[in-house]
Amino acid sequence: MGGRRARTDREWSVLVTASRVLLERVPALTDQLMDELTLHSEQFDAAVPRDEHWRQINEAMRYGIEAIAAPRTAPRRDLAYAEQLGRQRAEQGLALDLLLHAYRHAGYLVWDELLRIVSEEDPDDLPMLVHTASQMWAGVDRQATTVAEAYRSTEQSMRRRSDERVQALLDALLEGRSTPGLAARAAAGLDLPEQGRYAVVVVRVERRDGREPFRRVAVAQGMRFFWRMRTDCEIAVVAFEGETGLAELTAELVRPCQGPGGVSPVVESLSGLGQARRLAETALRTLPPDAQRIVRLDERLPTALVVSQPELAARLITEVFGPLLDLDPADRAVLLETLDAWLEYGGSAGRAATRLYCHRNTVFNRLRRLEQLTSRSLSRPRDLIEMTLALDAFRLTPG
Repeated sequence: MGGRRARTDREWSVLVTASRVLLERVPALTDQLMDELTLHSEQFDAAVPRDEHWRQINEAMRYGIEAIAAPRTAPRRDLAYAEQLGRQRAEQGLALDLLLHAYRHAGYLVWDELLRIVSEEDPDDLPMLVHTASQMWAGVDRQATTVAEAYRSTEQSMRRRSDERVQALLDALLEGRSTPGLAARAAAGLDLPEQGRYAVVVVRVERRDGREPFRRVAVAQGMRFFWRMRTDCEIAVVAFEGETGLAELTAELVRPCQGPGGVSPVVESLSGLGQARRLAETALRTLPPDAQRIVRLDERLPTALVVSQPELAARLITEVFGPLLDLDPADRAVLLETLDAWLEYGGSAGRAATRLYCHRNTVFNRLRRLEQLTSRSLSRPRDLIEMTLALDAFRLTPG
């Protein structure tokens, strides 16, 4: 560093001589440090095998002492070793604050021993040793910084690998794989019960300019969300707590997400997530692409039956709406929009007319024409069911 005072020849000579003596005392200092670290925290012995710990402390001290009296241009083996230990201690699970304590406590022991050696050899040299204290402690701080950076980098990498493994397990569950032990491993990784109440949400998304169309909920009252991104949708596994259920889930989703989205029924274990995903996707398919709603499968079962059987849906359209298919597209659209409004408002021609901006008699006339073309009566329950399902099939059929 530019502002640091250079050591005098005499100071250098005192440091070199004292360091040589100090190196001979490293085994005893290692024993002392080991004992004091164990008294400070039992985690040292729990995380690192004692023989390995002794050897590494002994080596780290030697490299540190060599650095005290080494020229500035000399390779810093103490820093390379600190980086190695930082990575290893992160993998072993020793807390970072304990690792930093060990490094700094080692610095105190080394400094005290240096003072003792110089006092024994020539007490008059103590002032010269004190002049080098700031440089020595700067070296200890640099070692601590190096070990901390390596530790944090390794910890982040481990966390990322762990997250990737857990997400892969979650993906496997959502795909419905039946690998033995899969649910148990996912439960441990996600900190969730293997047997519990879960649902799956599938939301169709359209990404533009890198912006997400909704905010992913992570935690809500009585619910935890685990989101997975797909090419054209977002999938969430929802873990319920207490009495929370689908009604609260749907209400929570409406705020950040306008849809379209589908919600599965509740399943009773993580192993049921594959089925739940398929049912949530079915619920989503009951909505047209431009819908702005989140729907539950249990509220859309008739329509779900239609979209789940494309061949039967196509036949239903042909059988029920056959004559309408020959009409001019604009004319056909008016009749089907009128039927849709009338069904939405529970058979109220007046409310349907309000939505369609026409007279209620116009609604009646259009419905009568629809009945004539389809040879069906909206007053007969079975005919009404066929008309309703055929309308869903027509609106939700691609192309």
